[in-house]
Order: sequence, then C-alpha cells, then structure tokens
Amino acid sequence: MSNAGLIAQVSTKQKVIAFTFDDGPNAAYTPQILDIFQQIGAKATFFTIGEQIEQHPDLLQEMFRQGHEIGNHTYTHPHLTELDEVDCRNEILRADKLITTILGLKPQVFRPPYFDINQEVYRLLSTEHYSAIGAVNTDSLDWEQPGVQHIVDTTKAAAQPGSILLFHDGYGDRSQTVEAVRQLVSDFTADGYKLVTVSKLLQHTSHYK
Repeated sequence: MSNAGLIAQVSTKQKVIAFTFDDGPNAAYTPQILDIFQQIGAKATFFTIGEQIEQHPDLLQEMFRQGHEIGNHTYTHPHLTELDEVDCRNEILRADKLITTILGLKPQVFRPPYFDINQEVYRLLSTEHYSAIGAVNTDSLDWEQPGVQHIVDTTKAAAQPGSILLFHDGYGDRSQTVEAVRQLVSDFTADGYKLVTVSKLLQHTSHYK
C-alpha cells in the first residue's frame, strides 16, 4: 500500500512524532480526536477531503484554530494514477483552493488517497510546492476496524523518533481508531514523545525516508 517515494519518516534523534488523520472533517469523530489532543496540548495533521470540507467548514476552522495542520487529501478521494493530468490536477487544486479560501492559508502537505502515486502526480505536487506524505504504520489497517489492540500494537512496533503515523477520522465507524489513538497518545507522551504537525516534523531534518 505504501509508496517508497512518500515521506514516512525523518531522521532525527529527538523524540518527536506526527499523528495524521485522513478523510475528514467528520462531525462524529473529528471532535473526539480534537479533544484527545487538546487535553495534552499536542498537535496533529489532518489530511482533509474537499467534499467533506464543504459539509463541515466550521469544523475545519476549529481544527485550524486549535493549531492543527490542515493537509490536502484531494477533493473526492480518487485513485490519482487512474486520472488524466487535467482531472488529477483538478482534484488537487479544487481541494487546495477550498482550504485556502476558508483558512486564508495554503496547505503545504499532501497525501494521495490509497497512497496511489506515480511520477506524473509527484510532478504536479512539486509544481504546487507540496510535500507528499506517507506513513510508517500502514499495517495497523485502522480503516478496516481490525480491533483497538491491533491498531495500538502495530503502530508501536512501527514507530520511532521522526515517524509519521496514519489514522482515519472520516468515513465509516471510526470508534476503534479513536480509542486506539487515545491510548497511543497517552503512551507516547508518557514515553517522552512530543506530538507535532507534519510540517513541524519535517523541519527537524532534511533527511527523509
């Protein structure tokens, strides 16, 4: 599922890690995630979908107001490599314009749906000055609701200083994800980790994996 060209890890000895959430904003689950992070003053990155933003623009503003990073996850969540260049660019830029209009700030990070990416998509992202973001814990399969403990255990096994972690706050029942994230946030912070946005994480080093 993961693509080797996506940034999933940075090389750093500092205990910093980035939690990311795809497919929102979602009225049921995004606020629960926000509460978890607000309780400890930590920050996350939300890779948002244009169609979801149009349904919940106030929620997007609240996410941003709380200091979280808003990333681009396309407008309709397609397989980008199956689109022609015009449609692919439209998927990226339509979501980009929506986020920029609502927040007054252009997103800097992008995650392709399904991690589906090729050189043409990389080129488009480079033209729009986006960093293409992956994750280290794709085996957690949180989108398939594999059980809270599975999400927790596989994420911990994959994580290290500088890791980018993948979760989902949109589409379907995300209650398992919420509970797993609640436990992981507590465990990582107890272990001395600082939870930061992806853009903040990328500032720690120029060496990506």
